[in-house]
Amino acid sequence: MMDQDYVRLHAIVEGRVQGVGFRYFTQRHAMQLGLVGWVRNRWEGTVELIAEGPRDDLVKLQQAIGRGPHAGTTQNVKSDFQKATGEFSSFQVRRTV
Repeated sequence: MMDQDYVRLHAIVEGRVQGVGFRYFTQRHAMQLGLVGWVRNRWEGTVELIAEGPRDDLVKLQQAIGRGPHAGTTQNVKSDFQKATGEFSSFQVRRTV
C-alpha cells in the first residue's frame, strides 16, 4: 500500500531543453532522490516527465528542472500533482513522442 504522501508529478518543461542533456539531468536527479517514472523529449521542443515518490522529493525534482542543466535554459514548467499509480520500478529516459 502506498503512503498518502506518495504522489505523481507530471511536468512539461519549455525553453532550451533539447540537445542540452536535460533528460539525463532529470534522470540523475530523480534517481538520486529515489523517484521512479520517466522523462522524454516531445516533437514540439518541450520535455515531459512523470515521476512518483514522496511529495517533498518531487518538489526537489521540480526545483531542479526549473533550474535545468548548465547548457539549457528553462523558461516555463507546467506541472501538477496527481494520484500515484505505483506502475514504475525505475526512472527511465523514453523515446521522443
